[in-house]
Amino acid sequence: MKTLFKIIGYVVTLLIIIGFYRANTLYVDTQYYPDNDTKKVAVNINKAINNFSKAIKIPTVSKDYPTPVTPEPFLAFHQHLADSFPIVHNFAHRKIINQYSLVYKFAGTDDSLKPILYMGHMDVVPIDEDTLNKWSYAPFSGTVAQGNIWGRGAIDDKSTVMALMEAMEISLSKGDAPKRTLYFAFGHDEEVGGSQGAKKIAEYFKQQGVNFEFVLDEGGLITEDMISIVDQPLAIIGIAEKGFMNIRLTAERPGGHSSMPPENTGPGILAQAIVKLEQKKFPTTAKYTNITFDAIGSHSDLTTRFVMANQWLTEPMIINEMLNEQRTAAGIRTTTAVTMLKGSSKSNILPTKASAVVNFRILPGETTETVLEYVKAIINDDRISYEVFMANNPSKVSSTNSIGYKLISQTIREFANDALVAPYLVMGGTDSKHFYSLTNAVYRFLMIRVTPKTMSLIHGIDEHISIENYVMSIQFFHELLRKSAFDNEAPK
Repeated sequence: MKTLFKIIGYVVTLLIIIGFYRANTLYVDTQYYPDNDTKKVAVNINKAINNFSKAIKIPTVSKDYPTPVTPEPFLAFHQHLADSFPIVHNFAHRKIINQYSLVYKFAGTDDSLKPILYMGHMDVVPIDEDTLNKWSYAPFSGTVAQGNIWGRGAIDDKSTVMALMEAMEISLSKGDAPKRTLYFAFGHDEEVGGSQGAKKIAEYFKQQGVNFEFVLDEGGLITEDMISIVDQPLAIIGIAEKGFMNIRLTAERPGGHSSMPPENTGPGILAQAIVKLEQKKFPTTAKYTNITFDAIGSHSDLTTRFVMANQWLTEPMIINEMLNEQRTAAGIRTTTAVTMLKGSSKSNILPTKASAVVNFRILPGETTETVLEYVKAIINDDRISYEVFMANNPSKVSSTNSIGYKLISQTIREFANDALVAPYLVMGGTDSKHFYSLTNAVYRFLMIRVTPKTMSLIHGIDEHISIENYVMSIQFFHELLRKSAFDNEAPK
């Protein structure tokens, strides 16, 4: 028996030694360290704020299809861009796609360099009428107060559109043409999937035979106090995004008076189905959180490195810990969210048709087809029919060794050397998902610092951006444009 205990002791000791060895050797420092501070371009702050405030005042709201687009706000936004950025509009070739989306081409002097695409979107989500009295300032006022610019779209995503245009206006004001051809693409329906905006833009580029060195869209940010495994702020660059899918569950039953109900009403049948879906969620995996940790692991404490480096042993513990928070749980599985319910129009009427909409954000590796199969198998009820709408598969995963990722990462660290940079999986959807036929390198990032509190403002009440953040995003884009296209040593 003593011999057995000794053997067990030796094995445990060996495993501990191996575990600590892996913790100390597996992760290398991949961060870029700038030699000196990047010279930040001068910005006419008052002019930039005024332009941005006016942009927010234009209610370019997207509503779910088939609700038609309201033309006037988008046409007004087009005119606002033309009025605010005369140098850009004098230099660029502008094309309107499908009536409301915009493409700007800035022709380069060296045709041997593949072009780059910078993206944003003009549309914003609607305001819930019940929340209007809870806003500190009217959501389409563009109020400048307390060091912030307030209103719907201040972060998502008029900040990208306006900061890019400000940066390009400054770049072109020096009289130099870019060495590399650049494109800006601004969709008008990103908030409802981009099928009439970004998708049509991608089709246009394909018809023109254009392929890109890389594409940069919204999606990543500098997060503060949101990642506990490192002490520094974390700048996350989206290298992939989840898929998006709605399934409408419908139960049709005989109608009639509620005083003589059947054993199961349509809403009751749907309620059973919803409970099944919420009780048996999709499988979990730490695969896509690992891509983030691998980039910052060398900056974490020894205990965290030990846990992450030895997932053959610790993965169940990691998964359980991540499931405790909504934000991290979404990164390890395809998520299930019941968002809409519909029954009869009156309390004493039995509905002949009841429906529920369930939204899924699909992890790479799954598809819309596999999700639908999973849902049907879990519900297992022939009384329910299924309708899929507004569906996109997860994106491909872009490399962190490309020119684009390296330039974005480098420029982030030059502007925020207190922040670590890491790739991550975007939980939501962006317009960039439509561009994988045109490049293998699609990234998502906006140079804005956010906290858990400011993150909750996106699509929420009191959306706003600090003036400091907005100016920094202009300067960031200017420097990235310089590195990628205007510099005589633009990378190939």
